[in-house]
Amino acid sequence: MKKFLFMAICLLTVAASASAQRYDRRYPRRGVRRPAPVQQRYRDDFMQPKIGIAAGVNFSNTVDAYNSDFSTSTIAGWHAGLTFELPVSYSFSFAPEILFSQKGYKAETDYGEFKQRTNYIDIPLLAKFKVVPGFNFIIGPQLTFLTSTKNIYDDGFDTVYENEYNNRGDKSVISGVIGVGINLNRNVELRGRYAIDLSKNRTSFDSSIPDYRNQVFSLGLGFKFN
Repeated sequence: MKKFLFMAICLLTVAASASAQRYDRRYPRRGVRRPAPVQQRYRDDFMQPKIGIAAGVNFSNTVDAYNSDFSTSTIAGWHAGLTFELPVSYSFSFAPEILFSQKGYKAETDYGEFKQRTNYIDIPLLAKFKVVPGFNFIIGPQLTFLTSTKNIYDDGFDTVYENEYNNRGDKSVISGVIGVGINLNRNVELRGRYAIDLSKNRTSFDSSIPDYRNQVFSLGLGFKFN
């Protein structure tokens, strides 16, 4: 009886083993995919090209007018446009933009207050470096095209507006841009920048306004989409 039970157990063990082998050949087991580590997912997300929008406030003034009588103060404006980000490596990206940007200045004269508001299309061509996670440094040139100018004269009694539109696009200046960006989350960035013209604006020879260079401090938000 004991021999019979032992032989039966052996036969059942062999049969079960053979059945399991046939099942594995017919229905191979699928490997369970584990999610990629957080660092790897962040790296893969960083290397994807991104498009976005940006908007914010400008604080603009003039420098290097080469005229001691030409003293100006800051006025506020705004900027808005499209942003692009093309990663080259994990810590470096090429970040061109197309922005509408308001600039200008204010001056006190013997005849009252004078304010000039200029509207530009700015095209920054920036190098973006990731210093530490969530903090970026940008630097690069900027092509800037004047589209319109508004001069406002206020002598305390009357206000006179003079508008000039430039449809030819021939009044262009090259600027330098430097700034930082702080990632508030995956898709929102706080941006702070300083831009200064590298050449003087070409005013007319008979103008009472000397040649000058724009300088602009800007603060804004950028929204990125993959």
